Amino acid sequence: QVKEWTLKAGLGGFDINKKGTPEGDMKVPESLGIVVGTVHMICVIIFQVYYYTVADAASVWKVKLEEYNAALAATIFMMFLGFADDVLDLRWRYKLILPTIASLPLLISYAGSTTVILPNPLAAIFGRVVELGILYKVYMCLLSVFCSNSINILAGINGLEVGQSYIIACAVIIHNLMQLSSESGAAHLFSIFFLIPFVATSLALLKHNWFPSRVFVGDTFCYFAGMTFAVVGILGHFSKTLLLFFIPQLINFIYSLPQLLGIVFCPRHRLPRYNLKTKLLEGQKENLNLVNLTLLIFGPMSERSLCVVLLAFQILCCMLAFAIRYSPVAVLFYED
Repeated sequence: QVKEWTLKAGLGGFDINKKGTPEGDMKVPESLGIVVGTVHMICVIIFQVYYYTVADAASVWKVKLEEYNAALAATIFMMFLGFADDVLDLRWRYKLILPTIASLPLLISYAGSTTVILPNPLAAIFGRVVELGILYKVYMCLLSVFCSNSINILAGINGLEVGQSYIIACAVIIHNLMQLSSESGAAHLFSIFFLIPFVATSLALLKHNWFPSRVFVGDTFCYFAGMTFAVVGILGHFSKTLLLFFIPQLINFIYSLPQLLGIVFCPRHRLPRYNLKTKLLEGQKENLNLVNLTLLIFGPMSERSLCVVLLAFQILCCMLAFAIRYSPVAVLFYED
């Protein structure tokens, strides 16, 4: 029903990767991420009401209520920004400024440590533990901006945006479950509360967004998903571990920097080219992103296969993240 509403409102588009085919001439509903975001917010609020009023809420949880509300404010703001971008096609400068504003409730409510543990070579010079103070909050602000935009710039093929978000969310939940018995167990429980509805709603959206896509998720989902990860990483006190799960997004960001900074011309859509004869996607050297880089390395492939390869890479990177986080090397950066 929502698909019909969005089409009636003019929120529909054509699949560029199927241009010249019958599927490419069909108008696909856009911005369906608004459905996922709305259902997710309802579930999270119900969790909050239940746990704080019905369950035996410890004093530790009561302290977390302010952070819980700040998390809701930040994610709702970013969902609104994403929907506004789908409708108004906002310029890039607003996409950087507005996530910064959206992160302010998180920074104000953050009551965790602002210290970092340095690896042994640097510890001999600066000390094992360094207090960053306001600089740590600047880092958290930058993390919010990165997460909010990283999903959006690694996109463009059916199922990729939702698929990578689903995999990262599952990896984060596993990490949270492994840390429930630690001193920061309450923070990890908060993260689980936030991500369980996200995983469920994203899986439902993926069913409709998988190739051939019946709906487009729009920037609404991308910004909402990115801020959700930033929220749980910051308020769950595992921002360093979160970045390990974002290895493909970090690679894509670094590879895309020349175009993002305007050093190299950046087109509106940095997509591969669809070959009507072979019915395969071909990488474009001038479009600097991980999608095109994968095609340039492995050769032309179908859109479905390309998505599977990229999601498999995401899974491998998450496995690598666990190997790093829970290996002896982790003692250089983590207290536990």
